[in-house]
Amino acid sequence: MPHDDLRRAGFKEQTRVAAARETILEAVTPHDRTDRIPLDRADGRTVAETLTAPNPVPGYDRAAMDGFAVRAEDTFGASDRSPNVLHEGADAVVPGEAVRVHTGSELPEGADAVVMVEQTETVGDDVEVFDGVAEGENVGPIGEDVAEGEALYEPGHRLRPSDLGLLKSVGVTEVTVFDYPTVGVIPTGEELVQSDPRPGEVIETNGLTVSKFASRWGGVPTYRDVVTDDPEALRAAIQRDLTKDVVVLTGGSSVGERDYTPEVVDELGEVLVHGVALKPGHPVALGVVEETPVLMLPGYPVACIINAVQFLRPVLKRIGNLPEEPHPTTDATLTRKITSEPGTRTFVRVRIETDEDGERRATPTRASGSGVLSSVALADGWVVVPEGREGIAEGETVAVENWEWSA
Repeated sequence: MPHDDLRRAGFKEQTRVAAARETILEAVTPHDRTDRIPLDRADGRTVAETLTAPNPVPGYDRAAMDGFAVRAEDTFGASDRSPNVLHEGADAVVPGEAVRVHTGSELPEGADAVVMVEQTETVGDDVEVFDGVAEGENVGPIGEDVAEGEALYEPGHRLRPSDLGLLKSVGVTEVTVFDYPTVGVIPTGEELVQSDPRPGEVIETNGLTVSKFASRWGGVPTYRDVVTDDPEALRAAIQRDLTKDVVVLTGGSSVGERDYTPEVVDELGEVLVHGVALKPGHPVALGVVEETPVLMLPGYPVACIINAVQFLRPVLKRIGNLPEEPHPTTDATLTRKITSEPGTRTFVRVRIETDEDGERRATPTRASGSGVLSSVALADGWVVVPEGREGIAEGETVAVENWEWSA
């Protein structure tokens, strides 16, 4: 439908969230840029090549218990009533001798087992052994934890602190990781200012918020100056940021008289989706210009955040080869009924409180408008009402999504 017709008619049809997300993801190509970085800078980075162990762990046979390293055959037949008596040696184990060891220490030459200290008694220079051990008993062999050449992590794995510890233990000092995807964030609107608003002006917050979310989701954002509602200015701003992996515009995505963004994107490339069945925030538009995904998010702050979570986050994950992980959720009992519009996915902001019995309760925030930013900042998460439901009854257990999660 031509843009002027959309302005008159509004959104008669809206694409469902899952279909809209799949549409934009089909237009996204993961980048192949990589970087070689020191291990101590690799926390949270995504592996770009298979990581294998250059060395085994442990690199030597080690004692798995405190006690005495022995030749197993020297302990055969030992019992409480008739202990085997061995001489306490100092270095290598020779027939008839035992050498004191501690958990993790290298097994002395000549030894093939360890007798636990609880099964021994030292008498002068001798060691009485009260229980026999088999060859290899209480010994950690070479490569018990990690074998030499063992594949540890495959491309696409996001490194965690424990992973870095394991890699260091096998002798890895550098890793090849995928570069972070880049994002151009362009706030739009002739009424926007950065500070000291006069009557009719509004402080710009969407660009800042989206930039910080992009950073949390593994992107490198460039937060641009406000662009006014002018087709030529919007066109120039979009073309400037086509060097980025993703372009995000906030504001101007609806069908009002000054909402030029979808029209400009459609002239430069193609608008794939305009109008999504979610609330708040249905006037979102998703497009592509010169193979670069362009996300046009609504200007109302809450709607902007919801759409950023639903569309920018998965786009960044796909482009940056990052694993797509669900948001963590907290189960809680709903304290008030939630209503929703059938066919529309509804996001309801809630506060979570724990009662005296330790039960978590989710209470919808009083402020529900898409422009009430405090309703997001002061909430603990949101409850998603699927398209197929007309609401959720009071007392029902709901999963509260924490959208502030970093990953």
